[in-house]
Amino acid sequence: MSKVSSSREAKPRGIREIELADQVFSALAHPARRQILLSVHNRGECNAGDIAKRFECSWPTTSRHLATLVNSGLLKVRQNGRERVYRADNRLLQRLLSKWAGYFGEDC
Repeated sequence: MSKVSSSREAKPRGIREIELADQVFSALAHPARRQILLSVHNRGECNAGDIAKRFECSWPTTSRHLATLVNSGLLKVRQNGRERVYRADNRLLQRLLSKWAGYFGEDC
């Protein structure tokens, strides 16, 4: 009987890092998500309503953008009663971009 690979099995670190980079770069590919990320970063923390007010997107579109940023790890979210409060994870972006830039060092 052949062993079937389970999605729950731990992936090698290199594969996890590539998948994380793909998620982050995909999240950053949309200009509205970049603006949301910068806005949250500059304000420290924002609730979803404050974020939605700052952009011309509909609420469902803003909600999808926020979900994409959370799923990529670029935004962290916490419940505060009925509202969701978002903050940027600066360390993730700095670590990822630093590592990515390192691939293109002076030896290239």
